Amino acid sequence: MVKELLLEQNQYFETGVTRPVAFRIQQLELLKSAIEANEALILEALYKDLGKSAFEGYATEVGYVLSSIRHTIKNVKSWAQDRKVKTPLFLPFSKGVVKWEPLGKVLVVAPFNYPFQLLIEPLIGAIAAGNTVVLKPSERTPNTEAIVQKIMSETFPKSYVAVVTGDRTVMNELIHAPFDHIFFTGSDTVGRIVMRAAAEHLVPVTLELGGKSPVIVHEDAELELAARRIVWGKFLNAGQTCIAPDYVYVHEAVEHKFLEYVGQTLVDFFGGLPQKSPDYGRIVNEASVERLADLLDHSKVISGGQYDVSSRYMAPTVMKGVTWEDQVMAGEIFGPILPVMTYSDLEAVIEAIRQRPKPLAFYVFSESETVQAHLIENVSFGGGCVNDTISHLISPDMPFGGVGNSGMGAYHGFDSFKTFSHEKSVLYRSSKYDMKLLYPPYGNRLGWIKKVLK
Repeated sequence: MVKELLLEQNQYFETGVTRPVAFRIQQLELLKSAIEANEALILEALYKDLGKSAFEGYATEVGYVLSSIRHTIKNVKSWAQDRKVKTPLFLPFSKGVVKWEPLGKVLVVAPFNYPFQLLIEPLIGAIAAGNTVVLKPSERTPNTEAIVQKIMSETFPKSYVAVVTGDRTVMNELIHAPFDHIFFTGSDTVGRIVMRAAAEHLVPVTLELGGKSPVIVHEDAELELAARRIVWGKFLNAGQTCIAPDYVYVHEAVEHKFLEYVGQTLVDFFGGLPQKSPDYGRIVNEASVERLADLLDHSKVISGGQYDVSSRYMAPTVMKGVTWEDQVMAGEIFGPILPVMTYSDLEAVIEAIRQRPKPLAFYVFSESETVQAHLIENVSFGGGCVNDTISHLISPDMPFGGVGNSGMGAYHGFDSFKTFSHEKSVLYRSSKYDMKLLYPPYGNRLGWIKKVLK
């Protein structure tokens, strides 16, 4: 199936129809109209799969990608223009040009946590760059998978944009196919599998992974604001966000007050019974609830801790007095559990973070520009915020991506266009003049070439 689909897409791509910028803009307009026409169905699917409220579903998925499409339509013409570059003096009567060339056939694999946004956002860049695309939605969110299939089949021919559904067997077939690029969002474990498979055909990959993203709350932080923004970032989508704050290091002098604000914020956001809150989501499946429940140490839980496997519910939970030896710190949590640790020595915190895999995100709460700068400069991470969480994801003018175990490559806005394009360098030389000194026999020209190349 995949082999035939790739052949069909290759034939379509080779016609050259996807290359004109006007065509790309037209296809983005069609995509925008299709999403707008199916908005209610998309939001319904997100609610069924993940318990997302209409507000959260629109803000983080539907509205997000519509904004991205508008931004891309507005800018893709300028992005796609040839770029002139300088040429050296020893290449007289020449000019250098960098051209943006579509890669060809690309595969986009999306995870379950933002099953619409994390499929469509890369698609936008792939279309803008002039490629054909195969989309693989997550089978763990079947309702969203179905609406994506409906939208794409009604909007595009499968020779241009196709949706392939299925389990691990289908996924395995896809990642071993000779695409021109693979864009994968998911866990680092599966990311390694994807990269190994892609290597068989020397297919370049973009890997958007995850990890344990730290938050540091320094003693001079605005604690009430910090609590509000951390709770928002952590418990959005029931903690199933790759850049969610994974754990907090709070200065020991302000721990008590900070935790008071966290507790009050949870009540303000979700009420006394979060299970009944229309604004609190659900875990993707029962197995994931059971996995998260195994991470709890109830002797350290100070808020939440309740869960119900059958309804895929886990309360927003805060744990205090956590150490690196606790099970909850063994890997990325990817759920609504917030471990809190204390510190007195900031350098020890930096060292603890640096001893572990580089995180996808890093968050600093401090009013001191010196502290902010010190932390940002001395911790390696994909992207992050000062005095906020997850908001760096929103700007289309900022590249989003990981480093080390948290991923490779970046996208959003121009960086999406760049990811799905090849920068083709071309040197144009005049045939009116030929520098014969460059040709053999070289004789005694060594001194001359040394002077030219200085």
